[in-house]
Amino acid sequence: MARKGRHGPRPDTFTIDGGEAELLRDADRDGGWMLLVGGVPQSYVDLSDPTYLDFEYMRLMGDVVDALGLEGEAFDAVHIGGAGCTLPRYIAATRPGSRQIVLEPDAELVRVVRERLPVKGVPGLRIRVTDGRSGIAALADEADDLVVMDAFAEASMPVELATREFVLDAARVLRPRGAYLANVADGFRLPFARRVAATVRSVFPHTLLMGDPGVLRGRRFGNLIIAASREPLPVAELTRRAAGGIARARMVAGDDLAAFCAGAAPLHDGEEIVTPTPPPQVFGRS
Repeated sequence: MARKGRHGPRPDTFTIDGGEAELLRDADRDGGWMLLVGGVPQSYVDLSDPTYLDFEYMRLMGDVVDALGLEGEAFDAVHIGGAGCTLPRYIAATRPGSRQIVLEPDAELVRVVRERLPVKGVPGLRIRVTDGRSGIAALADEADDLVVMDAFAEASMPVELATREFVLDAARVLRPRGAYLANVADGFRLPFARRVAATVRSVFPHTLLMGDPGVLRGRRFGNLIIAASREPLPVAELTRRAAGGIARARMVAGDDLAAFCAGAAPLHDGEEIVTPTPPPQVFGRS
């Protein structure tokens, strides 16, 4: 998850299908806005500079996007989970000509974003008001170069978007060299993240995990990024980017990822799975 950021004392609040959304202006950056749902930071958007990625985990996702394919090459991408459309804005700016679809089930949240964090000027971007499972099922085989799973109900990843059945359908949508990118949140000892990683590894032969060293050691709640493909991923490049970023991150791949997932069974539809939620102090709530 992410910090609350630098903002003024008067957030704008909106009633959405998923509860209450807040928009907080960043006092330190012109055009900077934080979107929260249920008190949980969901997106940071800089309307003046879409290449600015404030959240640490979003910067890691941007690193993966930057390392895939040729520099500046246009992508066809589908994003499960919309919020402020931070990564779609980034891709549109750094890979001109990309065609992107955002799947977001909360119609009121989409309305707030369109009105307050406008996406009309983002070339090649469309938003569909639908849930992730239905939205992916409606897409053709081999339709996209990138599938991004970044959907949360407040601070929890929806279980139906973590199962092997869903990941298989996402893989169906990808072209042979396409990549799957997922944002997972977990805490002490990472039992859920291990199962999600095992699930993705059961579908894609090439999988890696990136995150803050403290989160990867299971010492605190936070976000981990999973990237996967049928083709080899740029592990060396991503290792360099992770180690050299403003917020140092660690890469787990190959035998190390196999050890990370040891004993963790893939998730399946129909299981009774409780997704982890952060302790209240993570977001300053009591």
